[in-house]
Amino acid sequence: MDQSLQSLFTPWKIGNLEIKNRIVLTSMGGTDLFGWMEKNHFDKAGAEFILKVAKNNAGLVLPGCQPVYNPMFGQWLYTNKKMYQELAQWMPEFHKTGAKLFVQLTAGFGRSFTISSMMEKLYTNGALRVLSKPFMDLDKITASASPSPNRWSDKVPSREMTVKEIREFVEAFGKSAKLLKEAGVDGVEVHAVHEGYLLDQFTLPYVNKRTDEYGGSFENRYRFAVEIVQEIKKQCGSDFPVSLRYSVISKTKGMRQGALPGEDYVEAGRDFEESVKAAQYLKDAGYDMLNCDNGTYDAWYWAHPPIYMPENCNLQDVINLRKQVDVPVVCAGRMDPRVAADAISKGEIDGAGFARPFLADTEWVTKLMEDKEEDIRPCILCHNGCFNMCHYKGVPNDQALSDSLHLARCAVNAETMQTDKHFIEKAKHPKTIHIVGGGIGGMETARVLKLRGHNPVIYEKSGELGGTFIAASAESYKGKLRDLLAWYRRQMEVLGIEVHLNTEIEDPRKFGRKSDIVIATGSKPRILKNVPGHEKMIEACEFLRGAEVGNTVAVIGGGLTGCEIAYELALMGKNPVIVEMKDDLVSQTGVCLANSSYLREYFALHKTPVYLETRLKEVKDGSIICTDKDGKEIEIACDSVISSAGYVPDPVIRDNDRTSNMDFVGDCKQIGNLRSVIWRAYEVAMRL
Repeated sequence: MDQSLQSLFTPWKIGNLEIKNRIVLTSMGGTDLFGWMEKNHFDKAGAEFILKVAKNNAGLVLPGCQPVYNPMFGQWLYTNKKMYQELAQWMPEFHKTGAKLFVQLTAGFGRSFTISSMMEKLYTNGALRVLSKPFMDLDKITASASPSPNRWSDKVPSREMTVKEIREFVEAFGKSAKLLKEAGVDGVEVHAVHEGYLLDQFTLPYVNKRTDEYGGSFENRYRFAVEIVQEIKKQCGSDFPVSLRYSVISKTKGMRQGALPGEDYVEAGRDFEESVKAAQYLKDAGYDMLNCDNGTYDAWYWAHPPIYMPENCNLQDVINLRKQVDVPVVCAGRMDPRVAADAISKGEIDGAGFARPFLADTEWVTKLMEDKEEDIRPCILCHNGCFNMCHYKGVPNDQALSDSLHLARCAVNAETMQTDKHFIEKAKHPKTIHIVGGGIGGMETARVLKLRGHNPVIYEKSGELGGTFIAASAESYKGKLRDLLAWYRRQMEVLGIEVHLNTEIEDPRKFGRKSDIVIATGSKPRILKNVPGHEKMIEACEFLRGAEVGNTVAVIGGGLTGCEIAYELALMGKNPVIVEMKDDLVSQTGVCLANSSYLREYFALHKTPVYLETRLKEVKDGSIICTDKDGKEIEIACDSVISSAGYVPDPVIRDNDRTSNMDFVGDCKQIGNLRSVIWRAYEVAMRL
């Protein structure tokens, strides 16, 4: 093992409980042991994932959060004894790994509850609201410290929780924790004075306007969290470890307004001075560990950092807090293992929290220990599979129901939390399969086919593997995407997959009808041929491949690709101007709010000119002509124009020339994102 990582694998203690190393799997929705988007039960898929993580050398494992009150069916967590019995039967298998397990218990979401368009209809229609109440009581689910707007929807406001409800929750934490202890769980984590969830809403002055014993003073605002740990200790004993998920600084300017890294702003939530006072107060109340990061749902990119956020973005604030408290502190948020190890060796933090890396590769810690880092499949911070709750103007959470019900899947690993349908099954009759196109879709198809025992052969017309993903990973901040590309290229070598570069297959029918053929030729840019002067524009991929641009650059298209290009231009010191037909930037399904809100707020902070509901009419030398929603013409001066108008499939063969032995994967079949490319490729490879 690399000596710079050594401190990650030293033991430590939470109270009297010894943990074998400093690697902590922090809790993620969808990895829970008790399902809660349906009737409570012991979740075997969640347990399988948790066990894999433990077997691969995590020290402390926290499954997904468990609401003490099931928001979907109104059932208290402590009432279903059967699932605790199943948990007790499973715990000996878990403990064979040497890891420790804390179950995260949550009071819920309050105003942060993710409202969908369906929920809006249920809430705003009187009859539907009554009919849906037994299984989805939105009035109770979204109750907060005080009346307040929902993070996602203006149509479903939060009411104030009653004192009776608060005390019911406190009792439920104690009863649930006791049952978990009796089932063999090593500790619990209270969720959370963190990220603007319900308990945090009580502590934050911009949300909590109460005048009773749960509002006003510092002690009153933190009373709910204090009473919970006191009740748990009363039920379970003073030596039963209780962690608290904790946001050091809220990084929030107000409702739905986050503060970006380095921004000069007035804190509306918890600032560092209060955070130190609160951490000491909560420790004295009985909390044995603080599991830390930053942010709220109003500043979501701190707790769920997209690729635009700095690595180790929360570390310095957590280090500063650790200096002020004598209780173990864990830091999470884009943590680099070596940076974490260095901080641990200096006594600056006690543990390092990782979440999404385990979704991409459950074996990454083992590979790190065995000096096999280049074999670790990297998380690329996209949130496409694990956390793709998306939001844009006029729309609540625009997430597919399948994704809402199945969080914690992974864009780059089709098997994660889907082993019931995505698993390697050896081929009964191995054969040679021709793959036309060596992008991510082609390489994933080849990888899975090879693992099944087939002989895949890739034909790539360019001189390198990667396809359009080479351009997609080119921006300066996309190192993780370049890591994924390197991982795929290495898999081709390690698995011994036959690759023919500089080989263009103009007609796949040349392989004959008896051969299986996979077309993975990707897409091509949509050309705005009806726009006069369109030939003056630079296509997005051309820019990403190195085409030079002037100082002021008009980006046509404010979807994710266009906004990422504009962000890169800003980082280069250029002056981007964004022109978008729709009424908001990044208004597309599948882009997590943590990602899109960062970009929108970055452009707002830096006063980037953004023209919404505006269409490109003409490209001239030194300017573009656009029309706004009222038909008014606007001339925008610019030195260069980049077209990011989307892509169209490029399947290399016409529809009427296709034969039954051909399969299509990736964007040559249907334009999507990396997740759809990889998952489709996996499924095709499993079927052949």
